[in-house]
Amino acid sequence: MTTPLILTPGQCTDGSASLTVAGEIDMSNARLLAEALDRTTGPLVVDLTGVEYLDSAGLSVLFAHSDRLELIATPLLSPVLTISGLADITTTHGLTADSSRSSER
Repeated sequence: MTTPLILTPGQCTDGSASLTVAGEIDMSNARLLAEALDRTTGPLVVDLTGVEYLDSAGLSVLFAHSDRLELIATPLLSPVLTISGLADITTTHGLTADSSRSSER
């Protein structure tokens, strides 16, 4: 049984838009993530620290918006974000256990 996807929009301390994501992102609910991303314009910080699973459907959604995303993740998601190349085209934080990694967009 999959963990439900929880999407919580918000704002960062600097006033920029944020989206906190928790649960599992897969083909059954990637549309919900896409809709949440589509509701915002401009730069968006996406906090994936509560995501337990991310498949190719979720990656496709993130790639579609990669030009404006800043991702916060845990080392758990590091392999999928790195191997897919998403970490190379977005700013990312928290992919390694010992320090944050930032990639230029």
